[in-house]
Amino acid sequence: MSDCIFCKIINGDFGTEFVYENDIAVVFKDINPQADTHLLVVPRKHVESLNEVDDENLLGKLMMTVKEVTSKLNIKSYRTIINTGKDAGQEVFHLHIHILSGGIKNGIN
Repeated sequence: MSDCIFCKIINGDFGTEFVYENDIAVVFKDINPQADTHLLVVPRKHVESLNEVDDENLLGKLMMTVKEVTSKLNIKSYRTIINTGKDAGQEVFHLHIHILSGGIKNGIN
């Protein structure tokens, strides 16, 4: 999608440094971190939210990407969050998984 910020990041429009990447997804630091470590796992394929996913393999591969990046970075304890829809806090309408580790900020429970 031409106006999607995550699609632009994936295409290299902003020179965002990827912490990790594979054929399915890219992983980069959240610009507004809510924990000591706050990463976003973003599929290369544009899917608006979890509600629009029709490929169960994509979800499995995204979760394996979480496992791969946390292992690579030696992160043993972490939280994953997928916000789905505006009322649930989704701000960018391109499916993404938050990985949070360390001190959690702003009362996220």
